[in-house]
Amino acid sequence: MKAHPGCKPAAWGAVAGAIAIMILGFSWFGWMLGSTAEKMADQRAENAIVVALTPICVEKFQHQAGAVEKLAEFKKISSSWDRRSLIEKGGWAITPGSEASNSAVAAACAEKLGSQT
Repeated sequence: MKAHPGCKPAAWGAVAGAIAIMILGFSWFGWMLGSTAEKMADQRAENAIVVALTPICVEKFQHQAGAVEKLAEFKKISSSWDRRSLIEKGGWAITPGSEASNSAVAAACAEKLGSQT
């Protein structure tokens, strides 16, 4: 069986076009793999949790006994690492249904408390 002489260039053109469309799709048109989409969804969910639970952490800190004095002591701590550690040890960043503190919530809570006047 003999193929038409124009089939070979047409096939190479189709292959080159498919490759060009894939390159454009992934670089400009926003296409992505399922694993990349899953990672992005997980990151957005974690960010939403931090945004939702940070005010609760701040409120727990502010409603403890001697909160004004403890806030003044907290602000004397200059290291953000030590501030976050204090929040975690105090248990204010424990998420509902969990036994341990969420370090991202603790960091956001420490930042929020540190910026209060």
